[in-house]
Amino acid sequence: MAIFLTENSKVIVQGMTGAEGMKHTRRMLAAGTDIVGGVNPRKAGTRVDVDGRTVPVFGSVREAMAATGADVTVLFVPPPFARAAVTEAADAGIRLAVVITEGIPVHDAVAFQAHARARATRVIGPNCPGLISPGRSNAGIIPSDITKPGRIGLVSKSGTLTYQLMYELRDIGFSTCVGIGGDPVIGTTHIDALAAFEADPDTDLIVMIGEIGGDAEERAARFIAEHMTKPVIAYIAGFTAPEGRTMGHAGAIVSGSSGTARAKKEALEAAGVRVGATPTETAELVFALLADAGEASRARRGKVV
Repeated sequence: MAIFLTENSKVIVQGMTGAEGMKHTRRMLAAGTDIVGGVNPRKAGTRVDVDGRTVPVFGSVREAMAATGADVTVLFVPPPFARAAVTEAADAGIRLAVVITEGIPVHDAVAFQAHARARATRVIGPNCPGLISPGRSNAGIIPSDITKPGRIGLVSKSGTLTYQLMYELRDIGFSTCVGIGGDPVIGTTHIDALAAFEADPDTDLIVMIGEIGGDAEERAARFIAEHMTKPVIAYIAGFTAPEGRTMGHAGAIVSGSSGTARAKKEALEAAGVRVGATPTETAELVFALLADAGEASRARRGKVV
């Protein structure tokens, strides 16, 4: 299995005919994603040839869903149009909307997130790399050639750190990697992904990447302590960040002692989560945990024999 995105997902791309949309449509197709259409009202009825595959362009998400059975949309639309695009997708009944666009005004994000939740549309993002279930499907901009299918689940605020941990753990592989984005208002949270990985029989452990600012990681720590049975390894970016200054993502701002990397690390460790000091150390913690689990499994088998 995988969470949120599988080999059966039928994907449309809002903004497919733009430069970024076309570039990443090509990459998603190469990764095996079943892209069944694009959406651009000004080019409705046309068809686009992408590396030998012809993809139809529809005038609306509703039309695309009716014609193709699409259940996932990936949005490459400029920030001023993102609110309308997500709202349109939710009104059409799409199951999953992956919002790659960065620079969306916060009040627009608040509005479309609330609208999507009211219509049971899961939003990933905005300002995110999307998600990938290696060997099955890829919805967004995550490189598909840096890892392989496996049994680790990954949820991350940071796109770059998503890629790094995927590469560091490439010999083990992943069930699904989800980049949730680092804006102040996002759709899918750490907790949402953790709960989905907990329920996924093909995910054995989870890597969670957070960063300074807000209290998302502290809330995730409480969830882990109360609900998770699978091991979680974490990394928090921003130990050297100065207080009171936005760092990288719009949501990464620290006020006083609230939202610091140290506070998040302490909360996670109190919940039984091992926290790496660097991405490489985080990967080493995963290898060590799996090695310990392998030794324990062999010991149990030995007692049975």
